[in-house]
Amino acid sequence: MKLITYTHGGSTHVGAHASTGSTVVSFTQASGGDHRFASMLDLIQAGEEALEYARSLLDSPPDEAIHTLNDIVLGSPIPNPPRVRDCSLFIEHLQPAFLNMARIIAVNSDDPEAEYERLIATGNFERPKVFSEQIIYYVSDHTAISGPNELIIAPPETRQLDYELEFAAVVGKTVKDVGPQEAEKAIFGYTILNDWSCRDVQAVVMASQLGPARGKDFDGSNTLGPCIVTADEIGSPYGMDMAARVNGEEWSRGSTSAMHHTFADAITYLSSGRTIYAGEVIGSGTVLSGSPFEIGKRLKDGDEVELEVAGLGILRNRVQLSS
Repeated sequence: MKLITYTHGGSTHVGAHASTGSTVVSFTQASGGDHRFASMLDLIQAGEEALEYARSLLDSPPDEAIHTLNDIVLGSPIPNPPRVRDCSLFIEHLQPAFLNMARIIAVNSDDPEAEYERLIATGNFERPKVFSEQIIYYVSDHTAISGPNELIIAPPETRQLDYELEFAAVVGKTVKDVGPQEAEKAIFGYTILNDWSCRDVQAVVMASQLGPARGKDFDGSNTLGPCIVTADEIGSPYGMDMAARVNGEEWSRGSTSAMHHTFADAITYLSSGRTIYAGEVIGSGTVLSGSPFEIGKRLKDGDEVELEVAGLGILRNRVQLSS
Protein backbone atom coordinates (compact mmCIF):
# COMPACT_ATOMS: atom_id res chain seq x y z
CA MET A 1 0.00 0.00 0.00
CA LYS A 2 0.95 3.62 -0.56
CA LEU A 3 -0.01 5.12 2.81
CA ILE A 4 -0.61 8.85 3.20
CA THR A 5 -1.59 11.51 5.70
CA TYR A 6 -3.73 14.29 4.28
CA THR A 7 -6.30 16.94 5.06
CA HIS A 8 -9.79 17.09 3.58
CA GLY A 9 -12.64 19.29 4.65
CA GLY A 10 -10.64 20.67 7.56
CA SER A 11 -9.91 17.21 9.01
CA THR A 12 -6.77 15.09 9.03
CA HIS A 13 -7.01 11.61 7.53
CA VAL A 14 -4.81 8.53 7.39
CA GLY A 15 -5.37 6.61 4.20
CA ALA A 16 -3.88 5.18 1.03
CA HIS A 17 -3.89 5.65 -2.70
CA ALA A 18 -6.62 3.64 -4.43
CA SER A 19 -5.83 1.49 -7.47
CA THR A 20 -7.56 4.04 -9.71
CA GLY A 21 -4.62 6.40 -9.32
CA SER A 22 -6.92 9.43 -9.08
CA THR A 23 -8.52 8.78 -5.69
CA VAL A 24 -7.53 8.01 -2.13
CA VAL A 25 -9.32 6.16 0.65
CA SER A 26 -9.56 7.53 4.18
CA PHE A 27 -9.10 4.75 6.73
CA THR A 28 -9.98 7.29 9.41
CA GLN A 29 -13.39 7.78 7.83
CA ALA A 30 -13.97 4.26 6.48
CA SER A 31 -13.32 2.73 9.92
CA GLY A 32 -15.82 4.99 11.63
CA GLY A 33 -13.11 6.81 13.56
CA ASP A 34 -11.18 3.75 14.80
CA HIS A 35 -8.43 5.06 17.10
CA ARG A 36 -5.84 3.02 15.20
CA PHE A 37 -6.25 5.45 12.29
CA ALA A 38 -6.03 8.65 14.31
CA SER A 39 -2.51 9.13 12.93
CA MET A 40 0.06 7.22 10.90
CA LEU A 41 2.03 6.62 14.07
CA ASP A 42 -1.06 5.06 15.66
CA LEU A 43 -1.46 2.77 12.65
CA ILE A 44 2.18 1.68 12.76
CA GLN A 45 2.13 1.08 16.50
CA ALA A 46 -1.10 -0.95 16.21
CA GLY A 47 0.76 -3.66 14.31
CA GLU A 48 -0.04 -6.14 11.56
CA GLU A 49 -3.69 -6.65 12.52
CA ALA A 50 -4.41 -2.95 11.95
CA LEU A 51 -2.52 -3.03 8.66
CA GLU A 52 -4.60 -5.98 7.47
CA TYR A 53 -7.76 -4.10 8.44
CA ALA A 54 -6.50 -1.14 6.41
CA ARG A 55 -6.04 -3.40 3.39
CA SER A 56 -9.63 -4.60 3.70
CA LEU A 57 -10.87 -1.01 3.89
CA LEU A 58 -8.88 -0.13 0.79
CA ASP A 59 -10.44 -3.04 -1.10
CA SER A 60 -14.05 -2.16 -0.20
CA PRO A 61 -14.34 1.43 1.01
CA PRO A 62 -17.64 3.21 1.61
CA ASP A 63 -18.31 6.01 -0.88
CA GLU A 64 -17.95 8.75 1.72
CA ALA A 65 -14.36 7.63 2.46
CA ILE A 66 -13.21 8.08 -1.15
CA HIS A 67 -11.63 11.42 -2.00
CA THR A 68 -10.14 12.70 -5.25
CA LEU A 69 -6.52 13.81 -5.34
CA ASN A 70 -7.59 17.31 -6.37
CA ASP A 71 -9.62 17.69 -3.17
CA ILE A 72 -6.93 16.79 -0.64
CA VAL A 73 -3.73 18.34 0.68
CA LEU A 74 -0.93 15.85 1.31
CA GLY A 75 1.16 16.19 4.42
CA SER A 76 4.17 14.32 5.67
CA PRO A 77 3.03 10.68 5.78
CA ILE A 78 4.30 10.48 9.37
CA PRO A 79 4.33 14.00 10.82
CA ASN A 80 5.24 12.93 14.37
CA PRO A 81 7.90 10.19 14.30
CA PRO A 82 9.27 9.39 17.76
CA ARG A 83 12.83 9.72 16.44
CA VAL A 84 14.67 10.48 13.20
CA ARG A 85 18.24 9.34 12.58
CA ASP A 86 20.11 9.97 9.37
CA CYS A 87 22.73 7.33 8.63
CA SER A 88 25.64 7.21 6.19
CA LEU A 89 24.48 4.09 4.35
CA PHE A 90 25.64 5.61 1.06
CA ILE A 91 29.31 6.50 1.54
CA GLU A 92 30.55 7.35 -1.99
CA HIS A 93 29.35 10.95 -1.75
CA LEU A 94 31.31 11.64 1.43
CA GLN A 95 34.71 12.25 -0.19
CA PRO A 96 33.52 14.93 -2.65
CA ALA A 97 31.35 16.36 0.13
CA PHE A 98 34.33 16.71 2.49
CA LEU A 99 36.44 18.31 -0.24
CA ASN A 100 33.73 20.83 -1.02
CA MET A 101 33.36 21.57 2.67
CA ALA A 102 37.02 22.54 2.68
CA ARG A 103 36.32 24.84 -0.28
CA ILE A 104 33.57 26.59 1.67
CA ILE A 105 35.78 27.03 4.74
CA ALA A 106 38.62 28.44 2.62
CA VAL A 107 36.59 30.87 0.54
CA ASN A 108 36.78 33.80 2.97
CA SER A 109 40.56 33.66 3.49
CA ASP A 110 42.97 36.08 1.83
CA ASP A 111 44.17 33.33 -0.51
CA PRO A 112 41.32 30.79 -0.85
CA GLU A 113 43.27 28.37 -3.05
CA ALA A 114 46.28 28.30 -0.74
CA GLU A 115 44.02 27.87 2.28
CA TYR A 116 42.17 25.05 0.54
CA GLU A 117 45.46 23.27 -0.19
CA ARG A 118 46.52 23.76 3.43
CA LEU A 119 43.24 22.30 4.71
CA ILE A 120 43.49 19.28 2.41
CA ALA A 121 47.10 18.68 3.50
CA THR A 122 45.94 18.25 7.10
CA GLY A 123 44.19 15.02 6.13
CA ASN A 124 41.09 16.11 8.00
CA PHE A 125 39.01 16.11 4.83
CA GLU A 126 39.64 12.52 3.80
CA ARG A 127 36.81 10.06 4.33
CA PRO A 128 37.60 8.17 7.53
CA LYS A 129 37.59 4.36 7.28
CA VAL A 130 35.01 4.18 10.05
CA PHE A 131 32.26 5.10 7.56
CA SER A 132 32.77 1.81 5.73
CA GLU A 133 33.33 -0.20 8.91
CA GLN A 134 30.20 0.73 10.89
CA ILE A 135 27.01 2.77 10.77
CA ILE A 136 27.68 6.46 11.32
CA TYR A 137 24.63 8.59 12.03
CA TYR A 138 23.35 11.74 13.67
CA VAL A 139 20.04 12.37 15.40
CA SER A 140 17.80 14.75 13.43
CA ASP A 141 15.10 16.96 14.92
CA HIS A 142 11.95 14.84 14.86
CA THR A 143 9.85 17.97 15.47
CA ALA A 144 11.16 19.67 12.30
CA ILE A 145 9.14 17.55 9.85
CA SER A 146 7.72 18.97 6.62
CA GLY A 147 5.76 17.34 3.83
CA PRO A 148 5.07 17.45 0.09
CA ASN A 149 4.57 20.88 -1.50
CA GLU A 150 5.42 22.76 1.70
CA LEU A 151 7.48 25.90 1.31
CA ILE A 152 10.94 25.35 2.81
CA ILE A 153 12.08 28.63 4.37
CA ALA A 154 15.85 28.81 4.78
CA PRO A 155 17.17 30.32 8.03
CA PRO A 156 18.17 33.96 7.53
CA GLU A 157 21.87 33.35 8.21
CA THR A 158 22.39 30.92 5.32
CA ARG A 159 23.21 31.74 1.72
CA GLN A 160 23.63 28.13 0.61
CA LEU A 161 20.64 25.86 1.15
CA ASP A 162 21.03 22.37 -0.32
CA TYR A 163 18.67 19.50 -0.93
CA GLU A 164 19.89 15.98 -0.19
CA LEU A 165 18.57 13.09 -2.29
CA GLU A 166 17.80 10.33 0.20
CA PHE A 167 15.19 7.79 1.13
CA ALA A 168 14.29 6.31 4.48
CA ALA A 169 12.99 3.21 6.20
CA VAL A 170 10.17 3.52 8.71
CA VAL A 171 10.42 1.08 11.60
CA GLY A 172 7.31 -1.03 12.13
CA LYS A 173 7.88 -2.60 15.52
CA THR A 174 9.71 -1.81 18.74
CA VAL A 175 12.87 -3.93 18.93
CA LYS A 176 16.12 -4.31 20.84
CA ASP A 177 19.22 -6.44 20.20
CA VAL A 178 18.06 -7.85 16.87
CA GLY A 179 20.06 -9.60 14.16
CA PRO A 180 19.92 -8.77 10.44
CA GLN A 181 17.05 -11.13 9.60
CA GLU A 182 14.80 -9.86 12.38
CA ALA A 183 15.88 -6.30 11.58
CA GLU A 184 14.68 -6.70 7.99
CA LYS A 185 11.29 -7.86 9.26
CA ALA A 186 11.07 -4.81 11.52
CA ILE A 187 10.82 -2.44 8.54
CA PHE A 188 7.29 -1.13 8.03
CA GLY A 189 7.91 0.70 4.75
CA TYR A 190 9.90 3.28 2.83
CA THR A 191 9.57 6.95 1.99
CA ILE A 192 11.63 9.73 0.38
CA LEU A 193 13.68 11.98 2.64
CA ASN A 194 15.01 15.44 1.78
CA ASP A 195 17.58 16.33 4.43
CA TRP A 196 17.81 20.09 3.80
CA SER A 197 21.22 21.48 4.71
CA CYS A 198 22.68 24.97 5.15
CA ARG A 199 26.17 24.30 3.83
CA ASP A 200 27.79 27.57 4.86
CA VAL A 201 26.49 27.24 8.41
CA GLN A 202 27.38 23.53 8.49
CA ALA A 203 30.96 24.25 7.39
CA VAL A 204 31.49 26.52 10.38
CA VAL A 205 29.97 24.28 13.06
CA MET A 206 31.62 21.09 11.77
CA ALA A 207 34.98 22.58 12.67
CA SER A 208 33.98 21.61 16.20
CA GLN A 209 33.92 17.94 15.07
CA LEU A 210 30.56 17.57 16.80
CA GLY A 211 28.49 17.00 13.68
CA PRO A 212 26.38 19.14 11.32
CA ALA A 213 24.29 20.58 14.19
CA ARG A 214 22.82 24.01 13.30
CA GLY A 215 23.46 23.48 9.60
CA LYS A 216 20.65 20.91 9.48
CA ASP A 217 18.52 22.17 12.35
CA PHE A 218 15.67 24.50 11.38
CA ASP A 219 11.90 24.42 10.93
CA GLY A 220 10.87 21.90 8.29
CA SER A 221 14.42 20.71 7.70
CA ASN A 222 13.39 17.04 7.34
CA THR A 223 10.91 16.58 4.50
CA LEU A 224 9.21 13.19 4.19
CA GLY A 225 6.81 11.93 1.54
CA PRO A 226 4.82 11.81 -0.55
CA CYS A 227 3.78 8.46 0.98
CA ILE A 228 5.04 5.45 2.89
CA VAL A 229 5.12 2.41 0.63
CA THR A 230 4.74 -0.71 2.73
CA ALA A 231 7.69 -3.10 2.69
CA ASP A 232 5.67 -5.94 1.13
CA GLU A 233 5.00 -3.81 -1.95
CA ILE A 234 8.63 -2.80 -2.44
CA GLY A 235 10.34 -6.15 -1.96
CA SER A 236 14.07 -5.36 -2.09
CA PRO A 237 14.72 -1.61 -1.84
CA TYR A 238 18.27 -1.93 -3.16
CA GLY A 239 17.74 -1.47 -6.89
CA MET A 240 15.64 1.68 -7.25
CA ASP A 241 16.59 4.63 -9.47
CA MET A 242 16.89 8.02 -7.76
CA ALA A 243 16.81 11.49 -9.30
CA ALA A 244 16.64 15.14 -8.27
CA ARG A 245 15.33 17.94 -10.48
CA VAL A 246 15.40 21.69 -9.98
CA ASN A 247 12.77 23.61 -11.94
CA GLY A 248 12.38 20.52 -14.12
CA GLU A 249 16.11 20.16 -14.92
CA GLU A 250 17.82 17.01 -13.68
CA TRP A 251 20.69 17.81 -11.32
CA SER A 252 21.27 14.47 -9.60
CA ARG A 253 20.89 10.80 -10.47
CA GLY A 254 21.77 7.63 -8.63
CA SER A 255 20.54 4.25 -7.46
CA THR A 256 19.80 2.64 -4.13
CA SER A 257 22.00 -0.22 -5.35
CA ALA A 258 25.01 1.94 -4.42
CA MET A 259 24.32 1.67 -0.69
CA HIS A 260 27.32 0.36 1.24
CA HIS A 261 25.23 -0.58 4.29
CA THR A 262 21.61 -1.77 4.32
CA PHE A 263 18.74 -0.61 6.50
CA ALA A 264 18.88 -4.02 8.20
CA ASP A 265 22.53 -3.31 9.02
CA ALA A 266 21.48 0.03 10.49
CA ILE A 267 18.68 -1.44 12.63
CA THR A 268 20.97 -4.22 13.86
CA TYR A 269 23.62 -1.69 14.85
CA LEU A 270 21.24 0.87 16.34
CA SER A 271 19.36 -1.75 18.37
CA SER A 272 22.48 -3.17 20.01
CA GLY A 273 21.84 -2.62 23.70
CA ARG A 274 19.27 0.02 22.81
CA THR A 275 15.57 0.18 21.98
CA ILE A 276 14.30 1.25 18.56
CA TYR A 277 10.66 2.29 18.59
CA ALA A 278 7.87 1.66 16.11
CA GLY A 279 7.49 4.70 13.88
CA GLU A 280 11.14 5.75 13.94
CA VAL A 281 12.57 7.04 10.66
CA ILE A 282 16.04 5.93 9.54
CA GLY A 283 17.55 7.93 6.68
CA SER A 284 19.87 6.45 4.09
CA GLY A 285 22.23 9.38 3.76
CA THR A 286 22.89 11.02 0.41
CA VAL A 287 23.53 9.17 -2.83
CA LEU A 288 26.61 10.18 -4.86
CA SER A 289 26.02 13.59 -6.57
CA GLY A 290 22.81 13.89 -4.55
CA SER A 291 23.26 17.47 -3.37
CA PRO A 292 24.00 20.72 -5.23
CA PHE A 293 27.28 21.59 -3.53
CA GLU A 294 28.77 18.26 -4.66
CA ILE A 295 28.21 19.21 -8.29
CA GLY A 296 29.03 22.93 -8.13
CA LYS A 297 25.44 24.21 -8.24
CA ARG A 298 23.37 26.41 -5.93
CA LEU A 299 19.67 26.72 -5.24
CA LYS A 300 18.07 30.14 -5.73
CA ASP A 301 15.09 31.75 -4.07
CA GLY A 302 11.89 30.31 -5.53
CA ASP A 303 13.45 27.16 -6.99
CA GLU A 304 11.27 24.05 -7.07
CA VAL A 305 13.04 20.86 -6.02
CA GLU A 306 11.75 17.41 -6.93
CA LEU A 307 13.21 14.23 -5.46
CA GLU A 308 12.12 11.00 -7.11
CA VAL A 309 12.77 7.42 -6.05
CA ALA A 310 11.32 4.70 -8.28
CA GLY A 311 8.35 3.11 -6.57
CA LEU A 312 8.13 5.77 -3.87
CA GLY A 313 6.90 8.71 -5.94
CA ILE A 314 8.01 12.33 -6.23
CA LEU A 315 8.64 14.66 -3.28
CA ARG A 316 8.24 18.27 -4.38
CA ASN A 317 9.01 21.51 -2.48
CA ARG A 318 9.75 25.13 -3.28
CA VAL A 319 12.47 27.01 -1.37
CA GLN A 320 12.54 30.53 0.02
CA LEU A 321 15.97 32.05 0.60
CA SER A 322 16.81 35.41 2.11
CA SER A 323 18.31 37.96 -0.27
